Amino acid sequence: MDTIWTQPLPDAKGPKYTLVADTIRREIEAGRMPPGSKLPPVRDLAYTLGITPGTVARAYSVLTDQGLLVGEVGRGTFVARPKDDMLVDRPVEIDVIAHGTEHRHDHDVNLFSPHLPTVGQTGLIRDLFRKFADNPPSGLMHYPSRASSRPAREAVLRFLGGAPIGPASAEDVVLTNGGQNAISLILQAVLMGRRPAVLVEELSYPGFRRAAELLRADVVPVKMDAHGIDPRALAAAIRSCDAQILCTSPEVHNPTLICTPLERREQIVEVCRRHDIGILEDDCYGVSQATIPSYRMLAPERSWYVSSISKTITPALRVGFAVAPVGGVAPLRRAAEHGFFGVATPTADLTAMLLSHPRIDGVVDQVRATIGRYVQSAVNILGVYDLSWRSDAPFLWLSLPLGWRAGSFCRAAEAAGVQIRSAEDFAMRSANTPHAVRMAINAGVPMEAFEAALQRLRRLLDEPPERIEV
Repeated sequence: MDTIWTQPLPDAKGPKYTLVADTIRREIEAGRMPPGSKLPPVRDLAYTLGITPGTVARAYSVLTDQGLLVGEVGRGTFVARPKDDMLVDRPVEIDVIAHGTEHRHDHDVNLFSPHLPTVGQTGLIRDLFRKFADNPPSGLMHYPSRASSRPAREAVLRFLGGAPIGPASAEDVVLTNGGQNAISLILQAVLMGRRPAVLVEELSYPGFRRAAELLRADVVPVKMDAHGIDPRALAAAIRSCDAQILCTSPEVHNPTLICTPLERREQIVEVCRRHDIGILEDDCYGVSQATIPSYRMLAPERSWYVSSISKTITPALRVGFAVAPVGGVAPLRRAAEHGFFGVATPTADLTAMLLSHPRIDGVVDQVRATIGRYVQSAVNILGVYDLSWRSDAPFLWLSLPLGWRAGSFCRAAEAAGVQIRSAEDFAMRSANTPHAVRMAINAGVPMEAFEAALQRLRRLLDEPPERIEV
């Protein structure tokens, strides 16, 4: 706080407590005052600013009412921690975990799904909401239309920048309510017949299966190896059913982090062309720019590309986008328009403003850098075990040591205050899954809490149970 004010407040319009509150709010939103930061005592700050203690106390009270600050009796005033399931404060307690040892912890940390750091995007989004409220570009009384969403679709292409997705124009882009909605719309646009089949990797993003099942489609897993989908297994799977599309994540495979090399991608394209099926590429976990051509670049006549801002800016806005094959956008557009008339005009307008803002690239760079620091910390703690990781991906894949099964390890981790996902979550119900777990990067909690959670997992790994659960 000493770096925020070095002299008394200047004369300004409006109450001084508002100026104090607004200054603190900006520092919090910019990430310069992270959760848990302690603010100066009321009298000390009042003396520094040359105002009354009552003015400072009122500013603190306003921010406390807004949930940005929290006062603790006998300790002082602090920047509040997120009020969601990322981090739940509770008294220190002793838990008895699965193999009978005791462990002390004072926080539950959610490593079930990735959480982004706050590095200024919340302040930027608030500013854009205010600007939108004053002058909504598309108004507030019209249905969505291709014309009103065009600025957002153009902004999406600019945001994708150098992503190797092949030739694409704004007409090829359809805005969606998040990446999962994009997957569902593509399947609606593609699947035909009485019993269509959707092919997925044997370990894959569960949303593929859920979207297919909603459309009463069969889901057929395809065997993988160290490079991703096995082309021979893919051909065999296609012949076994009415396969119409392959859903895959070749750039950052969820959950194993495999990046399918170019030669393998070309082999997969050749199989799909020979059997005339489509390819849906989910690139929502592509935090950094890809260097290998996407399937849409390799097979532009049959490949769909999906991404979103959920892993780079914020998941709260539910902004996603699908890029159709060359000349194939019409059925995708119909699926969106017939299903919900298109993304709401305020969402489209905000997307255009956000993705075109000169600060957004810096925000994304800071998100990437912060995730990289959390990944490095995780590797330092758990790297002695069979850990797969990438500095540009917000999760890790851990093959468990002898003595641990995935289900029992997840239960022991939860008892120790850490939520993680079993390999079973990414496989068909009847599959034989590896004894492995996925741990997401939670950069929404302080590094100390994240590291403490991983240390608890490390202690579990170091002391496997004597008896394997059956």
